[in-house]
Amino acid sequence: MRASRLYLDNAATSFPKPPGVTQAMVDYAQNLGASAGRGAYAEAIETGRKITECRQLLNQLFNGQDPNHFVFTLNCSDALNLAIKGLIDPAEKSHVICTAIDHNSILRPINALQERGWVQATVVPVDPQTGLVDPHDIRKSIRRNTCFIAITHGSNVTGTIQPIRAIGQIAREHAIPFIVDAAQSAGHIPLDVQADLIDLLAAPGHKALMGPLGTGFLYIRPGLEKMLRPLREGGTGSVSEHPVQPLFMPDRYEPGSHNAIGLIGWSEGLRWLIRKTIADIQRHEKELIQTFLDGVSHIEGLRYFGPRGVRNRIGVFSVLLETYEPIELSKILENDFGILTRPGLHCAPHIHETIGTARTGGTTRFSFGPFVSREDIRYATDALARIAETRLISR
Repeated sequence: MRASRLYLDNAATSFPKPPGVTQAMVDYAQNLGASAGRGAYAEAIETGRKITECRQLLNQLFNGQDPNHFVFTLNCSDALNLAIKGLIDPAEKSHVICTAIDHNSILRPINALQERGWVQATVVPVDPQTGLVDPHDIRKSIRRNTCFIAITHGSNVTGTIQPIRAIGQIAREHAIPFIVDAAQSAGHIPLDVQADLIDLLAAPGHKALMGPLGTGFLYIRPGLEKMLRPLREGGTGSVSEHPVQPLFMPDRYEPGSHNAIGLIGWSEGLRWLIRKTIADIQRHEKELIQTFLDGVSHIEGLRYFGPRGVRNRIGVFSVLLETYEPIELSKILENDFGILTRPGLHCAPHIHETIGTARTGGTTRFSFGPFVSREDIRYATDALARIAETRLISR
């Protein structure tokens, strides 16, 4: 086993972070410590300025129309709850569209609304081999009362990247809000909310956007705030004389004190991404993907899921190795090789049913990040080959 542990669970949260992230959080804790908008003293004003910087960096990275339309949330699930539930009027019987590759962060809010009798949902199937949805199937699912289309952009199980621009065009043609869950794509591949015709973009800060846990955002296309009902109300530090939530952005959706320490750390992660460029990160990830594909291509008894090549995928691979339960394989990888992976259903039950792995307890997942090297991937695939050889010898 190598001396250091190899972290290949970046789809859960990225590790390590760029060094500036931790330092920025320490600086805030030691030198500022204030809550933005809750005082006229210098520390509170500076904290507010730094939080504004985080919005500006997000606006730059995703080509938003207005930094104030990046609403801070606890994480991506929190953002998706706001997007999904905020568009629903309980007094109207609405129809919504999602897909079989979606994460529970989309599925569970929709199912909760269905249980209340507030919506009917169409779950559009995906190709079992590639995980890709056919945009034409989205179009065919639209009804007169469809109030949104939601999709997971990058699959946390198969690594599949969906054709969101084509789907966004369909949604825009029908004036239907388009919700994109970018939990696994933001920071891995270029995203442009204007060119991709995204109305509501949700992402966590703690994955490939290189921030700490407890951070996330929902981008709300200007104008949609008139349709999107807030789910929470409370203090904002603004217009305190009014006993109702402000209508202006971003205060309309941000009650309570901000996670200032997290957002200030996140800004450093975003700066690191912008300096490095998403295009450079994507090139590196494609190299890792090809290295993994080359390394597992001749391992007897091993299957991986999703697109067969580098196209249409991010660096997420779910594998099955004959005779091994997913959790058993993960434990061997950790105990014998120091490789950290995630076994199970990965909070995405429909896609495991689609690819036939629900009955096996899911898969063992490898997920890459910008600090993973090609040598790391070769070490991981060599480990899989050695485990497979052991299986053959003992059979």
